[in-house]
Amino acid sequence: MKKFALAVVIFFLVLSTAIIKNTTKQIEDEIFTAKENIRVLKSEFENVLLEYDYLSSSERLLEYQFKYFEDDLIQKNINDIKVYNISNDVNKIQNFKIIKE
Repeated sequence: MKKFALAVVIFFLVLSTAIIKNTTKQIEDEIFTAKENIRVLKSEFENVLLEYDYLSSSERLLEYQFKYFEDDLIQKNINDIKVYNISNDVNKIQNFKIIKE
């Protein structure tokens, strides 16, 4: 009877260890996935923040033009901007349109 009880205890310990290891592995996988998602989002946030900080206004762009580029940049009229569309094997050049939603 003692041998049977000892075998049941050992079997229970092995089974509980396997369940705990499995659960721990799943939790580690979820943590890794969450950390990777956070890393990607941080990188994207840094890029958006950089863009916002340095390109947030036309005045700031003009300031950078005078400071760094001198005569390399020229101001364009928005009516001169064209859009080149390729759809259904048809190429079209259209005027640029600003749509407020």
